[in-house]
Amino acid sequence: MVRDGLSPAQDAGARAGLAQALAAGAQILRAGGTALDAVEAAVCVLEDDPHFNAGRGAVFTYDGRIELDAAIMAGQDRAAGAVTRLSTTRHPISAARAVMAHSPHVLLSGPHADGFAADHGAVQVDNAWFATAERRRQLDELVARGADHAGDWYDVDLKYGTVGAVAVDSAGHVAAATSTGGLTGKRWGRIGDTPLIGAGTYADDRGCAVSATGAGEYFMRVGVAAEISARIRLCGDDPRHAADTALADVAALGGAGGVIVVTPAGDALFSFNTPGMYRARANDRGLYDVAIYGDEAR
Repeated sequence: MVRDGLSPAQDAGARAGLAQALAAGAQILRAGGTALDAVEAAVCVLEDDPHFNAGRGAVFTYDGRIELDAAIMAGQDRAAGAVTRLSTTRHPISAARAVMAHSPHVLLSGPHADGFAADHGAVQVDNAWFATAERRRQLDELVARGADHAGDWYDVDLKYGTVGAVAVDSAGHVAAATSTGGLTGKRWGRIGDTPLIGAGTYADDRGCAVSATGAGEYFMRVGVAAEISARIRLCGDDPRHAADTALADVAALGGAGGVIVVTPAGDALFSFNTPGMYRARANDRGLYDVAIYGDEAR
């Protein structure tokens, strides 16, 4: 994300959305709520904000639909829930939490996952509710370029906007949540790293909580989220070194993206190998950051 990649209005809108999501999660934590509740609340805000590639504002598939993925995980007991290829659930992250809380499974997909979410109180909308003119324009540009240029579009021109949240609560428990529309023009039922526990989403009180964004195929191959936590838990790595090392592995394979990380001790950090990444963080000791570009404070 470079400074000339967003208009002033887009920049301001994204920052406002990040601040609103941060406030939603922080309010829960200040009131003594759980990290799990906080990350769900933060991601729900971002799923309703068209500046991000999740929920309303998600990208289109090649055939002109919107398919949504999400995952949530609790560090206390490593309970997890995930959904993929949703098309009618307004808040996919709440569907993922319903899977975690009310089913014996971790990952559900497609119309049956929408139906499960509806059965457990998740608001349903028409697929057109998620659509925005800008995301349609991006699809039209991709189609106009033709299939031979799809790889270049994904890696160079596409503006990633997967959303996620990590938190630690007063009991020292961590949680992670991630939600996305995937890649513009995705085909053949493609699923990225977001709903795959250990790739794009992971939480473990013995290590940390991680939410990732970027080129999902590379994050899956590295197992980025679980790798970061394992390096902290098993190798005694400093959290930043663990995150930077995992991202370096992604880069070595040719991938780009970033992660947000929080530990039970309250370390909150970002790592990314892109020009920028939407990000925000706060704690009860006065830390407050909202940033987009790589030359802003990390």
